[in-house]
Amino acid sequence: MKRTLLASALAAIALSAHADDPFLPRVTIDASRLSQLGIADSAAEGTVTGRQLAARTVYRPGELLEAVPGLVASQHSGEGKANQFYLRGFNLDHGTDLRTTVDGMPVNQRSHAHGQGWTDLNFVIPELAARLDYRKGPYSAWSGDFASAGATEIAYASRLARGIASLAGGQDGYGRALVAGSADIDRGARPGALLYALETMHNDGPFTRGDNYRKVNGVLRYSEGFANNGFHVTAMAYRAKWNATDQIPQRAVDSGALGRFDNIDPTDGGGAHRYSLSGAWARSSDASSTRISAYAIANRLALFSNFTYFMDDPVNGDQFAQPDRRVTSGFDASHAWHAHGADDAFASTTTVGITAQNDNIHNGLYGTKARRVIATTREDHIVESSGALFIENQTRWNPFVRTVAGLRADHYRFDVASDRPANTGKASDTMLSPTISLVFGPWARTEFYANAGTGFHSNDARGTVIAVDPKTGEPVDRVTPLARTRGLDLGVRSEWVRGLQTSLSLYRLDMASELVFVGDAGTTEAGRPSRRHGIELSNYYKPVKWLALDADLAYARGRYRDSAPEGNRIPGAVEGVAQLAATVTPEGPWSGALRLRWFGPRPLVEDNSIRSAATLTLNGRIGYQAGRRLQVELEAFNLTNRRDAAITYYYASQLKDETAPVDDYHFHPIESRSLRLSLSYAF
Repeated sequence: MKRTLLASALAAIALSAHADDPFLPRVTIDASRLSQLGIADSAAEGTVTGRQLAARTVYRPGELLEAVPGLVASQHSGEGKANQFYLRGFNLDHGTDLRTTVDGMPVNQRSHAHGQGWTDLNFVIPELAARLDYRKGPYSAWSGDFASAGATEIAYASRLARGIASLAGGQDGYGRALVAGSADIDRGARPGALLYALETMHNDGPFTRGDNYRKVNGVLRYSEGFANNGFHVTAMAYRAKWNATDQIPQRAVDSGALGRFDNIDPTDGGGAHRYSLSGAWARSSDASSTRISAYAIANRLALFSNFTYFMDDPVNGDQFAQPDRRVTSGFDASHAWHAHGADDAFASTTTVGITAQNDNIHNGLYGTKARRVIATTREDHIVESSGALFIENQTRWNPFVRTVAGLRADHYRFDVASDRPANTGKASDTMLSPTISLVFGPWARTEFYANAGTGFHSNDARGTVIAVDPKTGEPVDRVTPLARTRGLDLGVRSEWVRGLQTSLSLYRLDMASELVFVGDAGTTEAGRPSRRHGIELSNYYKPVKWLALDADLAYARGRYRDSAPEGNRIPGAVEGVAQLAATVTPEGPWSGALRLRWFGPRPLVEDNSIRSAATLTLNGRIGYQAGRRLQVELEAFNLTNRRDAAITYYYASQLKDETAPVDDYHFHPIESRSLRLSLSYAF
């Protein structure tokens, strides 16, 4: 979602601040969405401003991504653990096929102990988010791995208009403290800025055994100049520990043996830390622009889960540990050449870029009892390296025709040292990904889009060299290192009606094989080829200055493309999603918002005979500005106190008093109605 000078020039409708510095729109733009006419390359692409993000009511940081129309961020284990994401007919698990970056750093973790593409956003501080860019579908040469369903990028501010000191408290043991600000550094002709933020938080949630989630989170950044002409160096640190109430079987709730917020294994939970150092440098002129960024990230996770209870081990229980520690390092560099016609009707930018990433990983899978290791399923040391070259050309041929064409080449190398010699080995793969976008208009403030492209997601390195099942010792098949996807989008975006921004997108996405590593079992399963069709409608209407209305609707149809006796539905694939919201900002001290989210039913087995129920939540907030510096805000979650499920699965499990496994629904409840009150002081 990087923006070249051409894109900024095409958007030269009072967006010069957006082109030059990502934090300025938060200050200078009101709650209106930024116009994407002349900027976006598809109807399924957009930008959410920092002010819009600040107006959202989010229970946890990962829910910021729900600002992307049609995206759902759920949770099946309380606090601390990475969210589960749904988009465009996908159950994306913890991030597979949804590429996410924060401040230019990748968040998806490859070959992770718990699941491919693990995306933990708990380190994000929402008050620092200056902008969220999103793009759906594999239509950008910039995106690469994990971007088949979509890609999101959260940009942090380099300066804050005012410092923030905030205290918040609420039900279920919730408490949060934040201090953040920036200071100008006088260096004569090259003034800089120092940004700092420190956050602490605690939350129990509504669970019988409280989550006792506690985290400490900090950011320190030095910057000079602006996004297109300047540099910044940023250090981040995050640490957290928690208890977990994982999904529970419906039969136990129906019998009265468990309450909705009870757990079966009270020792489930975990801890995580993330430390990073990153930097970015950019120089731009009328003729060219150059960007270079680099990062080093140290992640560590200790995760203890029990989803089947006493099915595999009736004596000790089925709890397992998935520790993962890694150092991820990499860089991105690009150079763009800009060309303009004499009459400004023609403009073209050609960008060449190179990226590289290396992950040095130690992870494993262990049988545990009360977080004590009693058996080893597997232990692995993985070195996964990748590099990519890409070229992309953006050209406006005349006032009504634009094209974007790109080609990306990715090469991956996997090196696995396993505790089982048979599962030790090396593998490599290369993927070429061409993309093309055609944009027509605007006519009557309306543009039309056609997008086609190919993408991919990498598979877990352990699956590319595996020979025997680490649990049973039986031979198993290896998987293709890189799984191909092909996409097609047709769309329209219009601002013809005064105050109304509407986009409509029709899409198709084919996957050659939904190959995923099953971290809970320590093996890789090769999924069948699949196809998804869908339609997305996004509306933003501002009839008057003080009222903004959102209506985002999405429907997807996902099917396996081959025939099999068990059926052709894709378990867990989201079908319908809707969000309706109203934001009120009248003159005076009061403001408020309401947001309704509908997460539709989904097939849980291939023949569609077992389905989940729908989930409906209503969240809201009321704010009062007490003078120039003090703001009071009350947030409310699940206002109607519905007893829905945040997530539902269907599989076999065995309780302590059962003599055989039972196929059943397993669900994690949405949080009961709760309130949070915050006081914020600007300095």
